[in-house]
Amino acid sequence: MMGLKALVWRNTKLFFKDKGMFFSSMITPLILLVLFVTFLGNVYRDSLDMTVADVPGVTELPERLVEGFVGGWLFSSLLAVCCVTVAFCANMMMVQDKVTGAKADLTMAPVSRGCLAMGYYISTAVSTLLICLVALGACFIYLRNMGWYLSGEDVILTCLDVVLLTLFGTALSSVINHFLSTQGQISAVGTLVSAGYGFICGAYMPVSQFSEGIQTFISFLPGTYGTALLHRHLMRGTYDAMEDVLPLQAVEGLREAFDSDLVFQGHTVTESAMYLVLFGAVAILIGIYVVLGKVRKV
Repeated sequence: MMGLKALVWRNTKLFFKDKGMFFSSMITPLILLVLFVTFLGNVYRDSLDMTVADVPGVTELPERLVEGFVGGWLFSSLLAVCCVTVAFCANMMMVQDKVTGAKADLTMAPVSRGCLAMGYYISTAVSTLLICLVALGACFIYLRNMGWYLSGEDVILTCLDVVLLTLFGTALSSVINHFLSTQGQISAVGTLVSAGYGFICGAYMPVSQFSEGIQTFISFLPGTYGTALLHRHLMRGTYDAMEDVLPLQAVEGLREAFDSDLVFQGHTVTESAMYLVLFGAVAILIGIYVVLGKVRKV
């Protein structure tokens, strides 16, 4: 246990000490934030305006309600991406140790290979979670000032979503990074994940906006359900408040258009089913990582 604790502390400290690795982990969330502030935020506001324009007797939504809706979508998407992309960057320490030869030195220490592997996993989860919790705190501050519609239950469930997505991102990065062994591979995988993950998890744009074939493909990816859970919990109060202003049919249309209600093979996915998919994905990926650590010595 002392050996595991020392490994976790060592890996976590090195991640935050390495300024290049730390700032590279923040590039995607920062790009997404700029994208929302400069462009996508106005797109979502326009979508709400068009919805209201089609409702007889309703001229416009209250400003706090609009900002609560836009802010909820913005930060739920930001957190969904951050939990995975930051995990990949934090877990690059495992590959860096192979490149520098530090892993060979660590294997000479009186710790098992399983302990070494779990040291990387836990330290990555801790580093990622610290960054994501800071982002979550910023989310709550923004919504409190601009449009707060969250219940205590939604706050707790949002925190749970962030933890689960962090464990998922850490497990996924652990499996993929296990096969990497050069600096070029690190850069290639980091770039690919940073550029592509936001699209395939429904963060950059709603899944409902894709073609039917792409929607079907995305519906088989666990990350999609983690993103949908964040959308649901950070925006549920906003939708409830909208029901006092807009017809129920219009509000339900917004829920479906902005992925609070996901459809799989013609059936609406329940919240419990989303959690089951995410829990199952984490368990399976950790199992694969453990097996790889035993059968593939790198």
